[in-house]
Amino acid sequence: MSISPLMPVYPRCDVRPVRGEGCHLISEDGRRFLDFAAGIAVNILGHSHPGLIGAIQRQAETLMHVSNLYGSPQGESLAQRLVDITFADTVFFTNSGAEAVEAAIKTARAYHQCAGNAERFELITFNNAFHGRTLATISASSQEKMHHGFMPLLPGFRYADFDDLDAVKALIGPNTAGFLVEPIQGEGGIRIASQAFVEVLRELADEHDLMLVFDEVQSGVARTGTFYAYEQFGIKPDILATAKGLGGGFPLGACLATEKAARGMTAGTHGSTYGGNPLAMAAGNAVLDAVANAEFLQSVCDKGERLRAGLEQFIGNYPDLFELVRGRGLMLGLKMKSEPRPFVAHLRDNHGLLTVSGGDNTMRILPPLVIGDAEIDEFFEKLSAGAESYRPEEQA
Repeated sequence: MSISPLMPVYPRCDVRPVRGEGCHLISEDGRRFLDFAAGIAVNILGHSHPGLIGAIQRQAETLMHVSNLYGSPQGESLAQRLVDITFADTVFFTNSGAEAVEAAIKTARAYHQCAGNAERFELITFNNAFHGRTLATISASSQEKMHHGFMPLLPGFRYADFDDLDAVKALIGPNTAGFLVEPIQGEGGIRIASQAFVEVLRELADEHDLMLVFDEVQSGVARTGTFYAYEQFGIKPDILATAKGLGGGFPLGACLATEKAARGMTAGTHGSTYGGNPLAMAAGNAVLDAVANAEFLQSVCDKGERLRAGLEQFIGNYPDLFELVRGRGLMLGLKMKSEPRPFVAHLRDNHGLLTVSGGDNTMRILPPLVIGDAEIDEFFEKLSAGAESYRPEEQA
């Protein structure tokens, strides 16, 4: 056979992790890496966090899975906690971010169609967004690289430039159901929506009875210094998709909605075999135990400011490599003068530092939220050594 046992849809590198310790990964060959990628913003408590491990172990000893045909005390508990600390009135649990966005899309459509407005099914989405890899979520993205081989796309999405209100207003019509937007584009390059953009989206949604849907799969769960990034804009969405950090590494996502927005999501309209299983709920509750408090959130802000200040100073030493720093909290991006993948590989292979590339020539810096001064110092040591030894012409 010429094909690998693992379907070759990922261009996997030579790092083969077998163990994690705090903010470090250890590979099969014994190499140690400082993990400032965190599974792409997933491992917010780092690796081998005792509280998360203990919660999963205790739950695994009693009950791992049960059908959603039965009551769920575990799910009810986590859902209530999310309702208590967010805008939402109700929660649907999923296994991933893409599933959470799928549920959000369905919720937005159902809001209109249960009222007899079948023509209102289109969501206005934004260029360079990333919402997942299912057929609906790639259709929601304008990125042609994700469309190749999977045509025709699912109808119902119209694309506008990110942060362009005139483009948004021009697309609103009789078929519009709402807006689907990342308040901070992650894969798109850590691009933050402007305050005016988010405020007017909320105003337009209210004016036209549309759903404002936030994709906070990457920016959510304390990553930016508030539990969700929408809090920093002073508005509330109608629907929100979340995942990644919510399970701390255990597969878990959720679609949050107001009672009004969820009016079409009645019995039989949606479901998931594994969504909301007791093991995932234990993981989610353990994560909230750790991060859903003012002290932890302030620590993310403080560490984010230290990292940002250090990066701002650092890039001045390498004007040919780096352009600017952007982001909030511990969701930071280092915009480079060229494609970041070779530099990301250089840091990984030669200096034991894990980061992740993104759009708009941006290297994403997404460490565990539990990093301390020692890890920040180590990061700058490795980053400085990497920049000093990097030879772009040798990477071509």
